[in-house]
Amino acid sequence: MRSFGDRHTFINKWPVCTKRHRFPPQIIAHDVWLYFRFALSLRLVEQWRLERGIAVSDVKIRRWGKKFGPGYARRLRRKKPRGNDGWHLDEVVVAIAGTKQWLWRAVDQDGYC
Repeated sequence: MRSFGDRHTFINKWPVCTKRHRFPPQIIAHDVWLYFRFALSLRLVEQWRLERGIAVSDVKIRRWGKKFGPGYARRLRRKKPRGNDGWHLDEVVVAIAGTKQWLWRAVDQDGYC
């Protein structure tokens, strides 16, 4: 099963029932995906929607995350690493109090650490 790291895969395979919700499932899925995939704050997701002409409150996004988030997290955890998975090492040099520090992190092909 794919990791649902990209938005189109996540939205196209959105398996939950969104009946009796005011917004279409694509908007709900996209907001939940933004909130969990990029660790954005609820207010940032709300502002992002508002810039595109859709008024969704941060409370509504929090409720969607609480309702639909566990299923999304389960699908992310379900992905098993394969031998042909690609990954690379990110390296960043940061000056802290005048001394250089090197930070590394391993990132897979879906962008997860």
